[in-house]
Amino acid sequence: MSKFDNDKVMPRYFAIAVVLTLLGVAIIGKAMYIMTAKKDYWEEVASRLKRDSVDVRPNRGNILSCDGQLMASSLPEFKMYMDFVAGGEEKDSLWEVKLDSICMGLNKIFPSKSAKEFRQHLEKGRKKKSRYWAIWPKRVDYNTFTEVKKLPVFNLSKYKGGFNYEEFNARRRPFGSLAQRTVGDMYGAKDTARCGLELTYDSILRGTNGLTHRRKVLNHWMNIPVTPPIDGCDIVTTIDVGIQDLAERALIEELKDPQVNGDAGVVIVMDVPTGDIKAMVNMTKCADGEYREIKNLAVSNLLEPGSVFKTASIMVALDDGVVDTTYKVDTGCGIWKMYGRDMKDHNWRRGGYQVISLPRSLEVSSNIGVSRIIDDHYHNNPEKFVEGIRRIGLASDLHLPIAGSTPPRIRMPKKNSRGQYVNWSKTALAWMSIGYETQIPPISTVTFYNAIANNGKMMKPRFVKQVMKNGEVVKEFQPEVIKNSICKPKTLKEMQTILEHVVSQGLGKKAGSKSFKVAGKTGTAQVSQGAGGYKTGVTHYLLSFAGYFPADNPMYSCIVCIQKSGLPASGGGMSGVVFHHVAEGVMARHLKLSVEDARDTSSVFIPNVKNGNLLAASYVLDRLGIKNNAQWSGSYSNGNPIWGKTQEHPKEVLLKHVKTYSNIVPDVKGMGARDAVFMLESRGLKTTINGCGKVVGQSIEPGTVVKRGQICILTMN
Repeated sequence: MSKFDNDKVMPRYFAIAVVLTLLGVAIIGKAMYIMTAKKDYWEEVASRLKRDSVDVRPNRGNILSCDGQLMASSLPEFKMYMDFVAGGEEKDSLWEVKLDSICMGLNKIFPSKSAKEFRQHLEKGRKKKSRYWAIWPKRVDYNTFTEVKKLPVFNLSKYKGGFNYEEFNARRRPFGSLAQRTVGDMYGAKDTARCGLELTYDSILRGTNGLTHRRKVLNHWMNIPVTPPIDGCDIVTTIDVGIQDLAERALIEELKDPQVNGDAGVVIVMDVPTGDIKAMVNMTKCADGEYREIKNLAVSNLLEPGSVFKTASIMVALDDGVVDTTYKVDTGCGIWKMYGRDMKDHNWRRGGYQVISLPRSLEVSSNIGVSRIIDDHYHNNPEKFVEGIRRIGLASDLHLPIAGSTPPRIRMPKKNSRGQYVNWSKTALAWMSIGYETQIPPISTVTFYNAIANNGKMMKPRFVKQVMKNGEVVKEFQPEVIKNSICKPKTLKEMQTILEHVVSQGLGKKAGSKSFKVAGKTGTAQVSQGAGGYKTGVTHYLLSFAGYFPADNPMYSCIVCIQKSGLPASGGGMSGVVFHHVAEGVMARHLKLSVEDARDTSSVFIPNVKNGNLLAASYVLDRLGIKNNAQWSGSYSNGNPIWGKTQEHPKEVLLKHVKTYSNIVPDVKGMGARDAVFMLESRGLKTTINGCGKVVGQSIEPGTVVKRGQICILTMN
């Protein structure tokens, strides 16, 4: 007979199994609780643990404009905490006495929170005996940090007072949001790059972490450097702050116009010979009605370009020799049937353009004219047209150093085994030729127009010129050529002439200037709303103008794109206006005017010189090239003042020395404030000045004996 009593033992085993199961569930539940609900708390505890070796972060490199101005730099920021355990009873008694002063001081520094709220917040941390209680929830700059550190208790050492902090490297842009998406952003809390050049050149800007050992000596922790951190390098961009600011203001002003009320806008300004991006503006309308850079539309916005594509279509036809500039095309009354679909010109309600020449079809941006030219000569061989578009470089992948950049999408016709097109319709070529059926980002379009301005040489857009370390160039990025020639020289000259005429006598007149020649092409395209097509609710438009200036000696190319909904919508009348303002502003920076150009009957070339220090007056006049009769030796930089009066003369300035005495009140009439005050106060008088300009009256008559301490009131005008 077995000694195992099943009735007695099994309930015990079952009870033990239940207990162990419940214990296991409790352990797993506790682990899940710590991993989720308590995750932040334990990560904070772990970050405070003393480690034998710690990483030392380097200083992140700066991002500079093309002329060396700071566009992004690292500045220290601080997170402030309070250790309510440090200091013991001595700190506690001091805390009780100074708490009101601390809370009032914090209220002055952070007015958004009252002294009472600060008191409640700090008392809550003290009650919990927290060793890491945040004084202010956000990071503060260095100036604010020093103000907080001056407060009672906080000004003691961290072991006596308990005030401690964490230092961070915060990224700051001196020019605010200017070129924000191009320069890029940082994830502040993680100190990692988020977008733009910050992300692309992160490995260069970041530098290399150092290593420090921590040793406890006599109850104090000492840092022993092992490997010093290597600071990041600076990068010099091609962005011109002045042009960027000009382009941004011009675009926002047009977007805010009640007739435009734009949804988004892009401006790109490119240097013609080098391909340097001088300005890149990306504005999107936000929920509050303001325009901000929240996405880099210039490199990522794949939309059908519209009529700015017509330049490429005509260039391919001219380059292939299927037409020439004398070619005529019948556009009818402004509506033409293209394989069952109506192709319309913008003036179809006014009867259209009838028969026009090839150049005129671009000048007036005739949809029918361009599509008929291309369809008549490439309909049976659309592959040849698409190959031509690729040949002139418009479909090139630019491999831009900006995260999110996308190459153009221009599909090539494909046939199946039976010779039937699988991705092509009868209307595809006609509509592709006028800027539909394709997706091209603005940066690719302006690169194409820049090549036309650069006599056919297509340059890769350049955003960074140099990498620098401690003022020395470490690496240089040379201008890069994508194509040495996008078309035949004859084709190029013809296209340059046509684009000039688009502005001088076509639809692009508003983009022109009275001071210099402008060449370019307008564009107005309906924007497809996905599955809804082009006619879903309110019609959306992409308005463009792409071109270059001055047309006879191109320096800059530029594209302006505006997205808006509803009418009116005009590429030349809206985007062209922005182009005009940008071009005028940029060219004004290059004007070198001569003073002779301003000469007229009322011109005055001899300045009105004040009485006073004649050495100073002679020094300035000599450097301005104005004749004066200085009859003494010595120089302004190392000579004693020579006091006197000045007299105007038609061809020179007469300087007359006047002897002065230390005990006699001098005549300071006609002097500037600086010289007059010096002469009077060097003799023991006190002065009071009313007004500005030069002295026209003095309260103490010249020639009287000086009485030290007497006040002389000077009247200026």
